[in-house]
Amino acid sequence: MRSRWHRHKDAWLMGVLNCTPDSFSDGGNFIDVEAATRHGLRMRDEGAAIIDVGGESTRPGACAVPVQEELDRVIPVIRSLSAAGCLISLDTMKAEVMQQGIAAGASLINDVSALTYDPESMNVVAAAGVDVCLMHMQGSPASMQVSPQYRNVVDEVCAYFDARLNACLQAGIREASILIDPGIGFGKRLEDNLALIRNIPILKQRFGLPLLLGVSRKSFLGAITGSDVSDREIETSVAGGMGIAYGADVLRVHNVALQMRAIQVASAIAGEPSCMPE
Repeated sequence: MRSRWHRHKDAWLMGVLNCTPDSFSDGGNFIDVEAATRHGLRMRDEGAAIIDVGGESTRPGACAVPVQEELDRVIPVIRSLSAAGCLISLDTMKAEVMQQGIAAGASLINDVSALTYDPESMNVVAAAGVDVCLMHMQGSPASMQVSPQYRNVVDEVCAYFDARLNACLQAGIREASILIDPGIGFGKRLEDNLALIRNIPILKQRFGLPLLLGVSRKSFLGAITGSDVSDREIETSVAGGMGIAYGADVLRVHNVALQMRAIQVASAIAGEPSCMPE
């Protein structure tokens, strides 16, 4: 069975909805349920196929928040957006948050720890039968950007996914439910991030799974141009367009409308369909 997240004719856009006070880009903007719902609906109307709701920042140096606090941030928003017909991804590492988020309407779990943080998380995903995105990260959010080192980042990321995919399949998670994310900016140097984007075709060929790419407003873009996090939309659009050209299936972005315009132009030049959802 083929994953629904493979690109058929279009790439997918995932809109980022951070219900946190401390996310690196838009922390504090959407901690109110009504404001978060309005923004989620706006992103859907702008072309996002799925809204990624998160209640715990995973920026470099971030610390974990209590389970109940994370639940209080995300569950009302998931319920509200799900009731409005939005497809919901839940960005969390905690099994209890996953379980309650799925019950509230989430159909994809986006776990930056690739289901390693919480021992119960694989069982929750397997039992629910939802889709799951496994991301590569060296270290934890609190420590990941403290001198990350690789001999060959592409080989090491591939080896990591080999191990995680085997564990997931043994736990009863269907292969057709799995996406992979190379984890741009998560325990990576500038050269590592660039190498992973350039080698998306290798990851796609190696695993045959849909690939999610998150480059939106990230620090590696600022390292290239010197831009501040509040002024990286041009860099994000170019990097996102390149990622899709290399074969990314899902692009995780903050500014859906701008990225949609960039992809429409890139697709027209390449002679390919745009990423407008059906």
